[in-house]
Amino acid sequence: MNLFDVIIIGGGPIGIACGLEAKKNGLSYLILEKGCIVNSLYNYPAKMQFFSSSEKLEIDNIPFISNEAKPKKEEALEYYRRIVSSNELDINLFEKVTNITKNATDYTIKTSKATYNAKSIVIATGFYDIPNKLNIPGEDLPKVTHYYNNPHYFSKQKVAVVGASNSSIDAALECWRKGAEVTLIIRGKEVGKRVKYWVRPDIINRIEEGSIKAIYSANITEINEKEITVKTEEENIVLKNDYVLALTGYRPNFDFLTKMGVTLSNDEKKIPTHNTDTMETNLNNVYLAGVICGGMETHKWFIENSRIHAKKITRAILKKK
Repeated sequence: MNLFDVIIIGGGPIGIACGLEAKKNGLSYLILEKGCIVNSLYNYPAKMQFFSSSEKLEIDNIPFISNEAKPKKEEALEYYRRIVSSNELDINLFEKVTNITKNATDYTIKTSKATYNAKSIVIATGFYDIPNKLNIPGEDLPKVTHYYNNPHYFSKQKVAVVGASNSSIDAALECWRKGAEVTLIIRGKEVGKRVKYWVRPDIINRIEEGSIKAIYSANITEINEKEITVKTEEENIVLKNDYVLALTGYRPNFDFLTKMGVTLSNDEKKIPTHNTDTMETNLNNVYLAGVICGGMETHKWFIENSRIHAKKITRAILKKK
């Protein structure tokens, strides 16, 4: 079995940043990614544009040049892929971690393909794999999806979009522009305040002019083949419906953390225990990097404010060595 100074679980931007830091500082390392390079970004909507400007998405001071100030998904995929290839980072793709065991002086990491040992582990797995479910009758119907890619599919269809965040609003606008009849189901009393500032006026104008219907203070309570039932503060509304985009957010894989022994805060936030100076968890030599540090507060950590985690973790590992 191979013994590494550090194994990094997750090949997203922050996992790549951790790999770069490890390599620069002479640590033996390996990045394990269950999908392709920056797998979560690859699965984002086709025309997604980042909220952050390109320089804030840079890692290791490697310039990110984009056509506009705020880059598109395809530009980000190219940027991070080139970093991996040009720096010859050691990354195993399509290799899922299945189990981690603590030994006396190191950890054993079993994957779908091999077994490794490492003195330290960095968990940079993000949060995009597990959607927040509605937990209502009919949610498992084929017409319901928690992920959105391309609006063309929904042309001429009656589409209910659940949520008021960036992903929901982008989907609603794009589907409407491709000819869908869109209804937004919003739990709160208004469009989310964190919606991209250049997009929020657009959706509000479309709602006010009647192009997109919005139902506020509302929740879907039932889905069937041809209709959905929406409950508001005043009444239950039955709407004809072809598809439901339940874009209600995502959550980290808490089971993976707790199975290892990482503790979570005893509240709805479920923030993993970690030292913010070193990013080390309650487990010796196990570190967190990126959005997973925020637990259910997935809106608090982004590439731009968590790329510093790579340097913090590497300093902590080197200090222990």
